Amino acid sequence: MVNADLVNRVVEKAEIRRAQAVKAVDALFDCLLDAIVRGERIEFRGFGVFQVKPRKRGVGRNPRTGHEVRIPPGRSIRFKPGKDLRDIRL
Repeated sequence: MVNADLVNRVVEKAEIRRAQAVKAVDALFDCLLDAIVRGERIEFRGFGVFQVKPRKRGVGRNPRTGHEVRIPPGRSIRFKPGKDLRDIRL
């Protein structure tokens, strides 16, 4: 599913005009991005949790040359599915 598909589904479900759906979807993603940049936890009950976690520094290897490469510490985004999402039979 891409952004346009999501907008189309919002148009169908909410029975609103496409322009309104585009604004709503864009606003939602902007809010989510702002929260992630601030390092906040985002929880959708039943769906899951997006969380920013620290990543340790480490040492990797270049597979072509075998040389060691230092990996700096950083942050990564993790998603943990909620109970309702885990219980879905695919």
